Amino acid sequence: MTKAKATLVVRGIKQCLTMGTGDGPRVGDEQNDAGVIEDAAVAAAGKEIIYVGPASGLLREIREAPDVVRIDAGQGVVLPGFVDPHTHLLFGGWRPAEFGQRIAGESYQDILAAGGGILSTVAATRALGEEELVEIGRRRLHRMLTMGTMTVEAKSGYGLSLEDESKLVRAACRLAATEEVEVVPTLLGAHAVPPEYRDDRQGYLRLVIEMVESLADRVEFVDAFCETGAFSVEECRDVFAAAQRAGLGIKLHADQLGDTGGAALAAEVGAVSADHLDYISPAGIAAMATAGVVAVLLPSVPLYLMSQHQAPAAALQRAGVPIALATDFNPGTSPVESMAAIVALACMLLRMSPAAALVAATRNAACAIGRGDRVGSLDVGKQADLQIYAVSDYRMLPYRFGQLSPRIVIKRGGVVLDCGGAAG
Repeated sequence: MTKAKATLVVRGIKQCLTMGTGDGPRVGDEQNDAGVIEDAAVAAAGKEIIYVGPASGLLREIREAPDVVRIDAGQGVVLPGFVDPHTHLLFGGWRPAEFGQRIAGESYQDILAAGGGILSTVAATRALGEEELVEIGRRRLHRMLTMGTMTVEAKSGYGLSLEDESKLVRAACRLAATEEVEVVPTLLGAHAVPPEYRDDRQGYLRLVIEMVESLADRVEFVDAFCETGAFSVEECRDVFAAAQRAGLGIKLHADQLGDTGGAALAAEVGAVSADHLDYISPAGIAAMATAGVVAVLLPSVPLYLMSQHQAPAAALQRAGVPIALATDFNPGTSPVESMAAIVALACMLLRMSPAAALVAATRNAACAIGRGDRVGSLDVGKQADLQIYAVSDYRMLPYRFGQLSPRIVIKRGGVVLDCGGAAG
């Protein structure tokens, strides 16, 4: 038998979290299994993993290329790169004043009705050119990479005109073509009704459908904000019909501020994910479980909204709904770029086990953006995206509440970040 020739070999791994074999999400009790291999090794040939397993079996399976890169994990922890399946990556400006307003008791809906919230970011984003947005996105992606995030979904939604939504999508596509972090573009034209259409709601919905048709060759998913004060189930259904005609995947902001039937709509239209779900009903949970829709939970958002109401992670997991995690990085309700911080919040606020939270931030998150066959787990044939931490127990990541950064980041089989340091 000819052994595979490795161009990258990682030894000295105390714990390797594979997140399991295969391509689909982990559900139910199996989500508590991160596929930990003790005293492990990982090898890659080019961009692809060719060995994951006990260090003692490495040389039986592979041979090293003459120019092999050898890495000593220093008895640390190795896991797949984080996948962030819900971000609003590209926007202009920040909204720190609203943080103070919410502390003082104003609600999200109050701020939006007064012209703040999404609409204030729309104004700031429309004022930026495409080059400025690309540079802003590049800096943000670099920060995310230093924190172990290697694949990011990037929504539009702060343009709300055909010209400005196109600008955001073009910027996301340029980042996808040039940056180490993989970028998955999503169209979120149905984010809010812009001021110029305040008295012509149906006219704006027709424009959103035109956006879907015009940008279908540049995006992978279409999203909508199904919520009181945003778009109704019926309005979102029309947008998703256009997405289906264009052959695009569907994602949905659902049941964030109340039970508006978003989860059931996600199941009805075959969405890849329904996100937020803080107020999902038992019927919505059952519908998502039957349809296999991934629940993307965003635990930082209720914190920034000064709400005590988090998504029912335990009920979702018991029902067999695959759970993913994301930052919802945006300027108003979650200016958070660290997936490690989100993992910690999921453990403490959603009572997810450390293993389940890490599965949710990698394997299941990849499935929430249609990438489960490629990233999110360490398995032979998958892309060699992995991060190495200078700790000896994976539970240190949530225990240290997002304070730990990877010592080494490997993307597509190549080292893209090396900070040195040893396990402690």
